[in-house]
Amino acid sequence: MSLAITLIGILALIVLISVVRLNTFLSFLAVTVGVGLALGLPGLTIVDSIQKGIGGTLGSITAIIALGAMLGKLVAQSGAAERIAFKLIELVGTSNARWAFMITGFIVGLPLFYSVAFMLLTPVVISVAYRYKLPALYIGLPMLASLSVTQGYLPPHPAPLAILKQFNASMGTTLFYGIIIAIPAILVSGALFGSTVKKYTNLPNPAFIAPDMDFAKAPSTFTSFFTLLFPLILIGVSTVVSPFLPADSWIKSALLFVGEPIISMFLAVILASFTLGTRQGKSRQEVTTLLTDAIKDVAMLLLIFGGAGAFKQVLTDGGVSQSIADMMAHSTLHPYILGWGMAALIRICVGSSTVSGITTAGFMTPLLISTGVDPNLMVLSIGAGSMMFSHVNDTGFWLFREYFQLSMIETLKTWSIMETLVSVMGLVGVMGLHWVLGMV
Repeated sequence: MSLAITLIGILALIVLISVVRLNTFLSFLAVTVGVGLALGLPGLTIVDSIQKGIGGTLGSITAIIALGAMLGKLVAQSGAAERIAFKLIELVGTSNARWAFMITGFIVGLPLFYSVAFMLLTPVVISVAYRYKLPALYIGLPMLASLSVTQGYLPPHPAPLAILKQFNASMGTTLFYGIIIAIPAILVSGALFGSTVKKYTNLPNPAFIAPDMDFAKAPSTFTSFFTLLFPLILIGVSTVVSPFLPADSWIKSALLFVGEPIISMFLAVILASFTLGTRQGKSRQEVTTLLTDAIKDVAMLLLIFGGAGAFKQVLTDGGVSQSIADMMAHSTLHPYILGWGMAALIRICVGSSTVSGITTAGFMTPLLISTGVDPNLMVLSIGAGSMMFSHVNDTGFWLFREYFQLSMIETLKTWSIMETLVSVMGLVGVMGLHWVLGMV
């Protein structure tokens, strides 16, 4: 009975978000209260569950997401992303522009939110396409594949980060595994599949041509690369070096400290405030204003995470999560495939990779405990599933169609297939890495 109530609740959530178009946070609260009452929880217990769920979910990720938004705002306003893109094109030549943009998408996509990176880099793609008479989709799709992979797989992006915290996974290990899996996924969905779209010669929307940039005022190539990758450098060094140091070493303590996501992101924002802010001629007040505006960009995202956390907590307090875990424990499917499949189904229905990922994590937590599978790989399998088949209920679908001026069918044949390949290759990578680790 509890499982039937849960399934009805998920269907109600899908209808409220996709059909009724109710605000996602309000949809989560409505479904949470309804499911809680249907499970027989007292009203005040539901209230306690909502508060506990929101607090438990946001407590560990709010600062990191906010700091990520601040770093992204400084990158977007400084010209660092454009500097990286044009430098790579200069190195590889315009004939290999698609490879330059693919690498740029991965580098810029690591610290930046997807929507910010999309609207920052796509005008650069369109500008290059017009300037050198290249097929815009042909050079742009590999970049978008890179952005999708980083958004779906890799912390500190919001959804992977929230799943990681819920599973108590390691940021450094998940990031390391994620990059290993990301490379073949990008090559297949971006480079290989991207090579088949050269026939689409539609002129992109000229309204999105980026204005000519004054590179004399932009940060240098080294500064752009170093600042963007700084938090990942700190996390990477901490993960790789600290296990080889004595337990009582002060160096190990310092590395573990700076390798914590909240500290590494904080230090990155401080660095970027100088390298991409005051050093580029912005006043301290202008930098402060940019940082403040960045918080506004993620306010609703944080509420969505809180709503999903409340829903998860009611399912836990109502005994549903354990019932699902017991049922799934007897399934012949591997837990990674179950997590991927559930995330993929919710993604197709709702259209949001964020909602898909964090909703699935609530169901998979008990199963994770009972089966003992690697939480780092479970983060990646759910993240991959959350990217499955973007279509008309996803804002990214319409952004892509508008920027590249494609028909509905052409968008489904290009964007939707690319996203599906990102998802499937993620699962293939997780299962492959699981097999390799099992052999070690």
